[in-house]
Amino acid sequence: MEMDPEEEVPRRSLPVGRDLELMGIAELKDYLTELEAEMERVKEKISAKGSHLSAAAELFKT
Repeated sequence: MEMDPEEEVPRRSLPVGRDLELMGIAELKDYLTELEAEMERVKEKISAKGSHLSAAAELFKT
């Protein structure tokens, strides 16, 4: 079974739920940019997995 190349990349922990009171405006903007990038990565993975699931369902359709 072929391994997903993204699975080989060490996962970077994105701390969610940081204390926003301790962050300045620039830090908040950077944090938001990181969260948006992570959201996009998750959406792409969901889409890819959905495509694989659809293809598998089509293959086993009777």
